[in-house]
Amino acid sequence: MSDVRYSWRLLRAGEFRLDGGSMFGLIPRVVWSRSVPCDEKGRITVQHNCLLIEGGGKIGLIEVGTGGKLDLKSRDIFALSDRTIETALHEVDCSPDSINTVITTHLHFDHSGGLTRMARAGEQPDWVGPAGGMAGSRPDHGVKRTFPNATLFTQRREWDDALANRSVMTRTYFHDHLDAWRDHLQLLDSPRPFPIGRIPDRDQVPLTTVDMRMTPVPALPGVSVFLAPGHTWGQQAVTFTDTKGRRVVFTPDVMPTAAHLGQAYNLAYDVEPYTSGVTRHWYLTEAAAGDWLLVLDHEPGNPCRRVRRNDKGWFDLAEDAP
Repeated sequence: MSDVRYSWRLLRAGEFRLDGGSMFGLIPRVVWSRSVPCDEKGRITVQHNCLLIEGGGKIGLIEVGTGGKLDLKSRDIFALSDRTIETALHEVDCSPDSINTVITTHLHFDHSGGLTRMARAGEQPDWVGPAGGMAGSRPDHGVKRTFPNATLFTQRREWDDALANRSVMTRTYFHDHLDAWRDHLQLLDSPRPFPIGRIPDRDQVPLTTVDMRMTPVPALPGVSVFLAPGHTWGQQAVTFTDTKGRRVVFTPDVMPTAAHLGQAYNLAYDVEPYTSGVTRHWYLTEAAAGDWLLVLDHEPGNPCRRVRRNDKGWFDLAEDAP
């Protein structure tokens, strides 16, 4: 186990809005809207939360947001702000060129679209192809890797599913944020929480702890990932120890906001909602036992939360400082 500890900064890579019904799945609007306001189109406000980490002479980035390639129609659908991960990095005086390692929890456009940007005048694109998806219909869509000196780390299962577009959504994995990285990525194969072919009971926890299922990220000593399946089969959480001695766990769409605490609060976007509910249970169980500092990927308020068991047989979230 590496003794490297990381300083980190929360980066906000842009506010946007998603359909509330889709974000809360089978939970009725009359229930979720009591605590989560929505606009006249039924959309709730969410955020692209990312982490910039530094330690052992390395600079890493966890999550990159949507980026700036979406066309005007798509930007309007999501009420997408003009901020991108580049904006956030500029505000903390960090050049994208200085990033050594990029880790994304999964490869949906709102988590990985910022991996590439539109090529600027005079630049040689890293990839050219039809825009498709939500970036318009240009046949000569040229993009550059936003972080030209970085290696991308993602799960092998996630990468394979992204290329094959295995998703309940028809438009979320796009070649313009994937193909430019084919020669600049390292695929990870983290152990599954439950054996293949086994359907766990609703409240079952894995026989092995998260610590036994972690996969180190070679480029960042002391940083590890572990599978948190349900939203996608290859979704991963990211963990490290910070300079205050806290175990920080960047939490993906197993619990995108603090309002998604309940076991049935799955997304309509999940490939396996039942699996998401099972994963959320053991995730929260281990977070409470290990006193993890969670950073929630889409929470528009303070995304830093501690997990505490309550007397109702479930959990509460307590805000903490970044």
